[in-house]
Amino acid sequence: MPKIEHVGLTSDQVQNFIDDGFVKVESAFGTELAKTCRDELWVEIGLSPDEPETWKEPVIRVGHKSSPPFIEAANTPRLHRAYDQIVGEGRWFAPKALGTFPIRFPSSDSPGDDGWHVDVSFGTDNADFMEWRANVKSSGRALLMLFLFSDVGPDDAPTRIRKGSHATIARELLPYGEAGATLRQLSAKGYASTEDCEVELATGAAGTVYLCHPFLVHAAQPHRGKQPRFMAQPPLLPKGEFDPALPPSPVQIAIRRACGLTF
Repeated sequence: MPKIEHVGLTSDQVQNFIDDGFVKVESAFGTELAKTCRDELWVEIGLSPDEPETWKEPVIRVGHKSSPPFIEAANTPRLHRAYDQIVGEGRWFAPKALGTFPIRFPSSDSPGDDGWHVDVSFGTDNADFMEWRANVKSSGRALLMLFLFSDVGPDDAPTRIRKGSHATIARELLPYGEAGATLRQLSAKGYASTEDCEVELATGAAGTVYLCHPFLVHAAQPHRGKQPRFMAQPPLLPKGEFDPALPPSPVQIAIRRACGLTF
C-alpha cells in the first residue's frame, strides 16, 4: 500500500480555498483502501464490475456507510490536518460514516439530478426537503466534501464546481439572518447569480478528496466514460456555531470577506 504523507495543506492551498471555495487534496487516502470501499459498494448495490450489461441505471444511490474502511478513509492524518487548517482545531467532529454515494454509470440517459445547487444543512426534519435551510453562519455544516473512490476523468461524471460561487451565496444568505433561507428560496432563480463563475471539474485519482466551502454551488452531470464513478459527498460536521472568541477559520474568513461581517 502506498504511503500517505501526514502533511497538511500549503498556505497557497488554504488561500485558494478562501478565494475559490474549495481545495483538492490528492492522495488523501490510499488507492488500495479506495478499492476495498468500491468492492463493498459493489456488493451493496448487487452489481459486478465484470458485468457491464447489468448497468441499467445512470445513477444508483447508497446511503451512509460506517464500516471500518470508510471510517479509515475519512480520518487519515492528512485529512485531519486539513480539517484543522480549514475549519479550525477542535471545531469539527471526526466522521463516523461516509455518504451519500451517487454511483454513476455510463449512460445516454439523463441522470435527472444534475441541476446546480448548494447543500443546505439544517431544518432537515421537515418532510419537504425544499424547506431545508442554510444560514450565513453555516449552522450544521463545516464543509462539503467529495471523496473519490474511483479514478475520475473529464468524461466520468465529475462534479461541476462554480469557482468563487461561495462568496455570492454568502452575500445572498446574509439578509436572512439566523433563520436562514430555504432551498426553495435559494434555488428560486436557478443560481443565475453564479452563472458567470468559471467551472472546474472535480477530477482526480482514487483517494482524492475535495474539501469545499459549505456555500459552494455545484452540480452533477451525465456519465460519458466507460467505468462507473464511485464518490461520496458527506458533510464535515461542526462542534458548534462560529465562536467570535476564536481566530476566524478560512471558512469564516471567506464569508466575512464576502459580506463584510465581523463575527
